[in-house]
Amino acid sequence: MARKQTPLRIIPLGGLDGIGKNMTAFEFGDDIVLVDAGLMFPDDEQPGIDLVLPDYTYLLENEEKLRGILITHGHEDHTGALPYLLMDLGRKVPVYSSKLTLGMIEGKLAEHHINSPKFREVQDGTHLNLGAFSIDFFSMTHSIPAALGVYMRTPAGSVLHTGDFKLDQTPIDGVTPNYQAINRFATLGIDLLLSDSTNANIPGFTPSEAAVGPQLRHIIKNAPGRVIVASFSSHIHRLQQVCDASVAVGRKVVVTGRSMISNTKIARELGYLKISPDDIIDAFDVRDIPDDKIVVLCTGSQGEPLSALSRMANGEHKSLSITGNDTVIISATPVPGNEKSVASIVNALSKIGCTIYDKSNSLVHVSGHGRQEELKLMLAMTKPTYFMPVHGEAMHLRAHAQLAKQMGMSDSHIFLADNGDTLEMVGGKVRWGEPVESGVVYVDGLSITDANPVVFRDRQRLASGGIVTCVVTITGRHRKVGDVVISGRGISFADDDELIASAQEHVAEQVGKASSMDGASVDSLRKTTRNCLSSFLWNKTHTRPMVIPVVMEV
Repeated sequence: MARKQTPLRIIPLGGLDGIGKNMTAFEFGDDIVLVDAGLMFPDDEQPGIDLVLPDYTYLLENEEKLRGILITHGHEDHTGALPYLLMDLGRKVPVYSSKLTLGMIEGKLAEHHINSPKFREVQDGTHLNLGAFSIDFFSMTHSIPAALGVYMRTPAGSVLHTGDFKLDQTPIDGVTPNYQAINRFATLGIDLLLSDSTNANIPGFTPSEAAVGPQLRHIIKNAPGRVIVASFSSHIHRLQQVCDASVAVGRKVVVTGRSMISNTKIARELGYLKISPDDIIDAFDVRDIPDDKIVVLCTGSQGEPLSALSRMANGEHKSLSITGNDTVIISATPVPGNEKSVASIVNALSKIGCTIYDKSNSLVHVSGHGRQEELKLMLAMTKPTYFMPVHGEAMHLRAHAQLAKQMGMSDSHIFLADNGDTLEMVGGKVRWGEPVESGVVYVDGLSITDANPVVFRDRQRLASGGIVTCVVTITGRHRKVGDVVISGRGISFADDDELIASAQEHVAEQVGKASSMDGASVDSLRKTTRNCLSSFLWNKTHTRPMVIPVVMEV
């Protein structure tokens, strides 16, 4: 195929069915560039699962084409799948990102014992060529420093990927979005825009991160006891504001929680988090300092059961506790699905009697994603010919598409894609392409497995109904039913001897009838055992525990 007719394929492998596991491949001929490699945390429908990753089989099948992995910023939903992808690839592939993001990734890779990855530091204004791709990075503002957008040109056309962003005019580190670069790319021509859709259904502008600082300082200054601030450990701008407020009112900062300790250490070493060593102390040293001189920075803003805030709320933290005289600030919004977990921690804290601030009663959190007016401004600045909303659930993507229509873009130039769908661009024109294999894989302990609905169904049944084992002994040539032993775990009738005895009699009778029939196999007797016991328990208790039948011939 002539180079002019070679299509640029845009292949979203994740990020279009929820807030998480962002991963998009761009393929031109023999070259592939990957933007982001994120994960998602499991929901209630996935019991026992640790992490959810995008299915990147397509990349493994074409790994000889992979020229580089570009990471827009350091959040888990953009970096978390990287250790697994790098382990599965048969060769070392360079990873391009900002200094802070690479520092956070390095810590993550060390946990997986991945040595000496090919890191390449980039920043606002960096230009590089990867195969047929001409790539430029530009600064964006988000809830983490050093967030970048990506502009790429190929012989088939050009694409601008915003990464996650808000248009913050007063960012904490003074690094505003690079509007000059965005406008320059618009002048060069943007055939396709991929833009963050997280807040596409919320009118107006997202408040600046700087709006949170005065409120944090007011609360910290006037709190009678300790102040405990729960936030995302990667939200370095928020952590900086907590540190600034604490130092300004004469309080020391204590950091607790594994990821909080790790990320603050990396951010301080790289110069992104500025606080004097004299003002930050170890959690075991708090006994020597009055409560009204302490601020605790901790994990747990999402209600994670093993987080520092959860352990403190339940009296299980090894060095810190919370009393009724303390103040707790939950400086984050619950990720969809985490609302119950956060509410349970708030209830536990309320029983202690401490004062609680969150976004419902105080300006202690603002989003890192732009709302409708910012998204419209991005569309107005970039002037794309075609548009594909990314990073969101279906409702967010559709709301973003509606904004593009309001801006005058025609339906035929807006692509609402799902993971695995592909777009093809030739000569700057975009059309639908052939879909690729996509989906999710699960990290379940030490194994990485495909989605198996049977496993989840069994785990949900175990969680909701418990388990009953029934051991039936068949004796002699005439296949008489001997002992029937029933036991259970996680069932409400385990101590009801009368019910268990009746169940044993019922099973013995039904299996006895079945075993007397000619040709009754052990498998058929097991099936009879399961069915008759399940029916009996449903009739007597209206519960459906998982029944495990064991039939032994002696």
